[in-house]
Amino acid sequence: MAKENLVDFEKKLDGAKKVLEKLMDPELTLDESVKSYKEGMKTLQDAQKILETATLEFEKIQGKES
Repeated sequence: MAKENLVDFEKKLDGAKKVLEKLMDPELTLDESVKSYKEGMKTLQDAQKILETATLEFEKIQGKES
């Protein structure tokens, strides 16, 4: 995994954690909750794509070494 992908992945996870903290606020309105939830899901999907790309890179490297 390239260093910039690792940084992006970590930023995405940090962003998702912040959204989760926001969602735990009992004073958050329903509309704000829905918006935050959508934002968090998008962030997690982006992180998942980065992780999948890294997994494919590792599998490719392992295949070449075999």
